[in-house]
Amino acid sequence: MTSVQGTAVDIPTEDGVADAYVAHPGDGTPRPGVLLYQDAFGLRPHLRAMADRLAEAGYTVLVPNLFYRHGRAPVRELPEFIDPAARPEIFESVYPMVLALTPELIVRDADAYLRWMEESPLVAAGPVAVTGYCMGARLTLPTAGAHPDRIAAVAGFHGSRLVTDAPDSPHLAAEHITAEVYFGHADNDPGLPPEQIERFDQALTAAGVRHTCEVYTGAEHGYTQADTSAYDEQAAERHWAALLDLLKRTF
Repeated sequence: MTSVQGTAVDIPTEDGVADAYVAHPGDGTPRPGVLLYQDAFGLRPHLRAMADRLAEAGYTVLVPNLFYRHGRAPVRELPEFIDPAARPEIFESVYPMVLALTPELIVRDADAYLRWMEESPLVAAGPVAVTGYCMGARLTLPTAGAHPDRIAAVAGFHGSRLVTDAPDSPHLAAEHITAEVYFGHADNDPGLPPEQIERFDQALTAAGVRHTCEVYTGAEHGYTQADTSAYDEQAAERHWAALLDLLKRTF
């Protein structure tokens, strides 16, 4: 098993400084870069563990605190185990920050994240991948659409609201994406009904995007997040296999 080193870094952006976590193989050799977008609960031990697992597979992984405008992580205090059904105030406390993070802002922030990766001696030269979870899955799309020369692979898992009637709906970025795309949808996800799944796939197909979209039968929204009540080990391991397969094809 590859030894992993994880460190905290600060990334200057147009709107301040984003604190972040970077994980990489311990030998310090430049490796292909992966930009990892958080779910609504933010940068926390579980997200760092996910980055470490990717680093063990041979990648340099950057996990920015997407909510940095509201403070350094943890922006909200969270229990070790997150059960929104039992503690609805947990999600209520983060939801305003989710709504505030518009596609326009994430594209602006992505400039800074990608610049940091381009300049880091830990990241190999060339395009990088971006993967995201829940709200992070949604945000991978405008990021890849705005940076087609920098993003070679896109992965999203249990994303919600991928297709809306808004002029900045995530699916509209498809026409600008040149990366290969993989999305693993949650079967039981009120934020992504079957008609949205179909429209999302149609948008990628119409834009000529190389893509695979799969529905994880029986999985709930949030199935990859081991510190939450939505965690589904079988679905989570399927996600790891799909993500690593995409990265191997890309780099």
